[in-house]
Amino acid sequence: MLVRIRFIFLCFAAAAILFSGCSRPKSAITMAGSTAFQPFAEKLAERYMAMNPGISITVQGGGSAVGIQSTLSGTAQIGMADLVELPVEAKNLESVIVARDGIAMVVHPANPVGQITMDQIRNVFNGKIQSWKDLGGADSPITVVSREAGSGTRMSFEQIVKDIKLTPDAIIQDSNGTIRETVANDVNAIGYLSHGLLNEKTKALSVDGRESSVQEIMSGSYKLVRPVFLLTAGKPDGEVAIFIEYLLSADAQKILQSSGLIPIK
Repeated sequence: MLVRIRFIFLCFAAAAILFSGCSRPKSAITMAGSTAFQPFAEKLAERYMAMNPGISITVQGGGSAVGIQSTLSGTAQIGMADLVELPVEAKNLESVIVARDGIAMVVHPANPVGQITMDQIRNVFNGKIQSWKDLGGADSPITVVSREAGSGTRMSFEQIVKDIKLTPDAIIQDSNGTIRETVANDVNAIGYLSHGLLNEKTKALSVDGRESSVQEIMSGSYKLVRPVFLLTAGKPDGEVAIFIEYLLSADAQKILQSSGLIPIK
């Protein structure tokens, strides 16, 4: 009797192992990098996994520099980098542009200032302009909010605006979301974040007379714009290639556009 019970137990155990093996994802993909693109990648990954239950996709942030390094090291199959130009260390990686993204200059909604020039942006972030009075606002000190070193948004911002030596008084934040929250809670703050992450918590300034809008970005009139790269170590194949093809598909591009990014197709 005891032998029979043990046999039945072993049969159940074997069946459980077999079942769990069958239920495991057929393929796992890790994406890492740009925190600006991360929420959009997560949305598309969720949609793709719903259509393909055998695929597991993990999306991690860390910034564009992390996206490049994790692709080079093999810890991520797909790196995400939102940069005007890819750095030299990425020259041996395969890259494809999946979208374009505007960088919006944002202030608190109660701030009366509604526009700024590229020269003024440079002088504010260099610390040469320190009062909103010099920009047509209140006689109040400006709180400069910037991203951390290694951020693709920061590197793109500084490459486009040019000649920025960030004021040591700047508040440094590690994501677009924390930039948005900091500005939303400080009437004297100014920061920059992905156009796709704008909401009612902040107000986007026009830059050189051009609005941070889809129309102005697509026309090329708004200058604070950078591409979003997907990176792979070598030509993608298998499930990675199929997933990247989906990200470039009409369905995915439509989702990116409805979320605030600029499609490439």
